[in-house]
Amino acid sequence: MILPAARGAERVNPSKLRAMGLTPQNPLHERYASAEMTALFSAERRYATWRRLWIVLAECQAELGLAITPAQLAALREAAPRLDLARVATLERQTRHDVVAHLRHFAEQAGEAGGILHLGATSAFVTDNADLLLFAEGLDLLVRRLAAAGRALAAFARRHAGLPCLAYTHFQPAQLTTVGKRATLWLHDLLTDLEEIRRRRRELRCRGAKGTTGTQASFLTLFRGDDAKVRALDRMIAARLGFAGSFPVTGQTYPRKQDSQLLAALAGIAESGHKFGTDLRLLQGTGELSEPFDDTQVGSSAMAYKRNPVRSERLCALARRLLTDSLNGPLNAATQWLERSLDDSANRRLVLPDAFLAADAITGLAGHLAAGLRVHEETIRARVERELPFMATETLLMEAVLRGGDRQLLHERLRRLSLEAQAAVAGGAPNPLLDRIAAAPEFGLARAEIARLCAPAAFTGRAAAQVEEYLAEIAEPLLSGLDPAPVEEPRI
Repeated sequence: MILPAARGAERVNPSKLRAMGLTPQNPLHERYASAEMTALFSAERRYATWRRLWIVLAECQAELGLAITPAQLAALREAAPRLDLARVATLERQTRHDVVAHLRHFAEQAGEAGGILHLGATSAFVTDNADLLLFAEGLDLLVRRLAAAGRALAAFARRHAGLPCLAYTHFQPAQLTTVGKRATLWLHDLLTDLEEIRRRRRELRCRGAKGTTGTQASFLTLFRGDDAKVRALDRMIAARLGFAGSFPVTGQTYPRKQDSQLLAALAGIAESGHKFGTDLRLLQGTGELSEPFDDTQVGSSAMAYKRNPVRSERLCALARRLLTDSLNGPLNAATQWLERSLDDSANRRLVLPDAFLAADAITGLAGHLAAGLRVHEETIRARVERELPFMATETLLMEAVLRGGDRQLLHERLRRLSLEAQAAVAGGAPNPLLDRIAAAPEFGLARAEIARLCAPAAFTGRAAAQVEEYLAEIAEPLLSGLDPAPVEEPRI
């Protein structure tokens, strides 16, 4: 990758910076994204893909009758791996054009075969089609990451399908749910993203061979006006690259709405990741769940006892970065001038690879967290015991009325007892409400009966059943047949 420098200064590549004792910095590459996604969006992979595209174009043109020999194609294939980014940097300083620099470097390495490179093509042939090839592989990897996170969350939900816990609205205690049911909410979000990423992958289209302004005029000249061969060339290239097809019409570039749609799908992963990470941070704060914590992990440089939810916090931080980056998709699509302008170029180079790297880091973290979540059942039980007596008052009121009590008198009595119990709880004491109801003769309820009526599972509704139904009917069919990526420890 060629790094920008100050105006008038020489631009250098990372290897030259390292030779100078300097390290180019990109935390997404160095700390957060997987090695696999980082390699996909490396300079070497991008420019090797350009060479692949030039060869595919020449092969298809030869098959359709252009005067390109097998020896020339063989020379291109032999030269392709010998990419020298330092030589390209020298040529780019001369030409001020990245594609031309790479084209001249490839041509000088290929000898006589260099003369048939780039026939009829424009820069967008290599830049746009290469981007889309990388995006396709990136989407495939994200499917595997989402599948891994989904399977880990599904397993967690099944293990804890019936474990009662407090539900919260406005982050205030509400009724009860189960730990597994809450996990299905996170799982549902991630599987929604999985479906959208798979749809975007299926519908991804390449630019194909469209010429300088999308009219295919240059290819029509090459094939001496043979319209059928020009159309065949476009179809052949799309098929050879592994796409379902190319865009039927383009300007100089493929429609930037496709970038906008891709970024929206990646932003969906960020939405789900942020929700998951935020919920885990809240629940670690209440002591109910916690994220993995290594034996040698340090929570704070000052407070040695700290167990900060750093992975969940990182999840939220990366998600916010991706959410804001995704706004560039519609902005670029909306501001294209006629057949194209170049003001999206630097933006796309920054935003699109980083969006894939961030989505990769988010999905990897989500899978790691889901696989290592720790459930603190005693804390969950204590919180339920503190709040459930208040939630159970209506059930106890109805039971007492059925035994002959006066509803209005009993309601007033419950109100007063509840206020007394709330004061006790606020003072740090256990909730005394159920004991006081048992001691009040007007209710006619023994303590054992009250305990039976107030069993936490009786207040979770169909939560456990919903977990089993969702996993069996939705999650497992969607995840079956997918090849999940390994769940790995975050790089740092």
